Amino acid sequence: MVEANQNGTDRDAEEAILEAAHEVFVRRGTAGARMREIADAAGVNQALLHYYFRSKEGLARAVFGRAARRLMPAVLRALGSDLSLDEKVERVIATEMEVLGQHPYLPGYILCELAHHPERADQLVEAALGEGGDAAGQAVVSLLGRQLEEAREAGTIAPIDPRQFVVNLLALAIFPFAARPLLEIMLGLDEVGYGEFLEERRQQLAGFFLRGLRS
Repeated sequence: MVEANQNGTDRDAEEAILEAAHEVFVRRGTAGARMREIADAAGVNQALLHYYFRSKEGLARAVFGRAARRLMPAVLRALGSDLSLDEKVERVIATEMEVLGQHPYLPGYILCELAHHPERADQLVEAALGEGGDAAGQAVVSLLGRQLEEAREAGTIAPIDPRQFVVNLLALAIFPFAARPLLEIMLGLDEVGYGEFLEERRQQLAGFFLRGLRS
């Protein structure tokens, strides 16, 4: 890949390719994506895709890493911050709903890629947590564990494993986007109706989650 600091033209061309490839890969998956379609969408010669990314696999890895970085780092920064538990729940849900509202097919794409390319799991962790991701993730879980135990001792929440806390919090926001086609049919909602459903969920989800912790 050409280094980004060579000139503005390189950066602009590479970003245009990544943006076009993101739309195609997210819509069709890696297997269904075609380099010609990506080049046409980016408005560049197909040879330029190979110049920057060498191969379809190289481009697919770049797109996957870019997609992972759109959500998880901000969520993990919130979880690892010095905010209170209530503030963390509100911040994480607001972040998830905002990002996924802009990129609704992101969860389905990431889950599909992991199913067909399990080797991308390490890339996902690195994109979310940076180098030394395992240690960073464990630090977040450890911090949450201390906060949850303090809240339990104070009698403000029921006991909960911090790992369950994280998975529950993420899943409640991500699932309606990952399973959108199924839920639209089950709930009898069209595109407009589902948008209204998601907005209602955005407003109510933090309170729902926090009430569950206190039951």
